[in-house]
Amino acid sequence: MTAATAPPIRARASRDDLIMRACLGLFALWLLVAVALPLWSLLSKSFQDRDGVFVGFANYLRYVETPALFQSFWNSLFVAAATTAIVVPLAFVYAYALTRSCMRLKPLFQGLALIPILAPSLLPAISLIYLFGNQGLLKGWLFGQPVYGAVGIVTAQVFYCFPHAMMILVTALSMADQRLYESADALGASRLRVFLTVTLPGAKYGLISTAFVIFTLVITDFGIAKVVGGRFNVLATDIYKQVIGQQNFEMGAVVGVILLAPALLSFAVDRVVARRQVAQLSARAVPFEPKPRRGRDLALTVFCLGIGLTILGVFAVSVWASFITFWPYNLTLTLKNYEFGNFDPLGWSVYVNSLIMASASAVFGTAIVFLGAYLVEKSKGFGLGRGLVHLLAMIPLAVPGLVLGLSYIFFFNMRGNPLGVLYGTMALLVVNTIAHFYTVSHLTALTALKQLDQEFEAVSASLKVPVWRTFFKVTVPICLPAILDVTIYLFVNAMTTVSAVIFLYSSETKPAALAIVNMDESGFTAGAAGMATVIVFTSAAVKLAQLGLSRLLSRTQAWRTR
Repeated sequence: MTAATAPPIRARASRDDLIMRACLGLFALWLLVAVALPLWSLLSKSFQDRDGVFVGFANYLRYVETPALFQSFWNSLFVAAATTAIVVPLAFVYAYALTRSCMRLKPLFQGLALIPILAPSLLPAISLIYLFGNQGLLKGWLFGQPVYGAVGIVTAQVFYCFPHAMMILVTALSMADQRLYESADALGASRLRVFLTVTLPGAKYGLISTAFVIFTLVITDFGIAKVVGGRFNVLATDIYKQVIGQQNFEMGAVVGVILLAPALLSFAVDRVVARRQVAQLSARAVPFEPKPRRGRDLALTVFCLGIGLTILGVFAVSVWASFITFWPYNLTLTLKNYEFGNFDPLGWSVYVNSLIMASASAVFGTAIVFLGAYLVEKSKGFGLGRGLVHLLAMIPLAVPGLVLGLSYIFFFNMRGNPLGVLYGTMALLVVNTIAHFYTVSHLTALTALKQLDQEFEAVSASLKVPVWRTFFKVTVPICLPAILDVTIYLFVNAMTTVSAVIFLYSSETKPAALAIVNMDESGFTAGAAGMATVIVFTSAAVKLAQLGLSRLLSRTQAWRTR
């Protein structure tokens, strides 16, 4: 490079750096508005009375001194702990079968286990009503307990949380060094000893992360407790009752902060555990390959078949019930339960609203997430700003949807806030959905960007290519698989979310998942089952489309296998 060409290149680099720093500042502002400031509004409200006067910890003392309210805290801890204790062992054995055995039909079993992810959390609760409710097919079979209460909540949560645990444990058990097992065989160690000293220690961090994820999912879920909770109150339903039922916003804020505490604690412990985790595969490691063992493979096949058929059965009950004329007296098949106008004033419009919300969340959310991750990973200097954006991007992972939604009420209704015009609009639902599911999407994009060599940007700068052109011509095409994953993740979660938007919709913007809650409250359980079925098949169709697009993209990503 000559002296004559150096200044223009440095000038180009300076302009690019200024552009990226300006964009980084905008992203920090976006995350402040979408996440940090609403949460601060929630915390502030918990220390105020109805007139907005600061009262210190008076609201918290009143909460603790109210037995009916404080009991919900212990109820939430109980159902979360019970569900975690059931789900983690079941998911571990299932994941072990998928990764450490030679059983057949592994793709089928994995697909069956993922069905609950495609549905709102209310679907398993609705199925339990048809199975074990007062008019259920198996009435009295639920351990001799009524379905409405702790037993029903835990049973439905096990169904809903199972795939989340299974996915984490499959990843944990996929990382193993064949040499460790060969050494154990050479030393004559028994299979039980190998399992206890090699397999379990290798997956312990995955087990710990799974336990905290499931605990957080259960303690923050609203849909299941709302449908089958009965008189067994939990924190999530208490927030709903205080805000919607009694218009007691300051006490709702207190419950929101209390609900936030276990989630934050779980998140903090999980982060500490993640830092202590060591690599399971070194450069010299030999990937583990399971060997056929007839007895073990048969037993695991039977286990997975039982779990898979149970999941499929719970889903099938809701689908079947949605076509029944009048349960359980007239089992004739009908399509009247899909005439949603008979159960909700908006009819099929709620489904259209969900499609609009999910599509907008997927399109705008993917653009925001990927560009934000790009700025965090690829911008030079300005370390404080990058660190702030990354920190703000991690906060939503520890914030329950109900808490985030409630914080939006306080922030966007704050006196003098110009953004208050968004309240009750579809735009606010989209913003809330993107913010709620931001962290996982951010980490997915960040992982993809970390795989790109810094030389791409260096070469572009030396050729005087603007940074935006390199972004669209090089970075985006290379990261298309990750971008597609983020898009589908946001779409499916937007279709099924309940808690995040339950405080924010208006009569014109009600999404389908919330219509299910309203139908069930009004006694139209069959209509609720029908709407849940429509959401499941929509999500499934989108996931199948993703598989087709992924195969198409794999042809354009052939360079990855060279």
